[in-house]
Amino acid sequence: MDIVTTILEKSNHKYEFLFHEKQLYSAAEGADYFGIEAGQTAPTLIIKTESSYYALTFSGSRKSIDLERLAVILGTSQVKLANKNKVREITGFSPGDTPLVGLNLPSIFDKRLLQYPVIYGGSGQPNRTLKICPATLLQLIQPLAFLEID
Repeated sequence: MDIVTTILEKSNHKYEFLFHEKQLYSAAEGADYFGIEAGQTAPTLIIKTESSYYALTFSGSRKSIDLERLAVILGTSQVKLANKNKVREITGFSPGDTPLVGLNLPSIFDKRLLQYPVIYGGSGQPNRTLKICPATLLQLIQPLAFLEID
């Protein structure tokens, strides 16, 4: 059993794994495939500051992530995206497979996701998507910071 499944089963929360033939590479692709709003997709990026790495889970309705604003939220001078080799090294997952849970990193969560009854995000496997209630995800990852809805 993989780490994501183990965490979810131990949590006793409701979730669903959705299996698909091809890997989904973007929020738009995921939204089209599942017939949902782009805002319900929840990609997770690994970001880097001078001293730490963080997991950033955000709504696919965001056209971009303001790294300068993230630096202010985190109280640091600079935020960058981690490169793919570092993502693999730190998380054990490829960037396109980064799961919503099981990363063992401090988390940042996008409050835009809370407007949906369920969200869809990475599960640690390329052809599997995790469908979960955003409030449940909040309990599981216990974020230290938030992106506001704005």
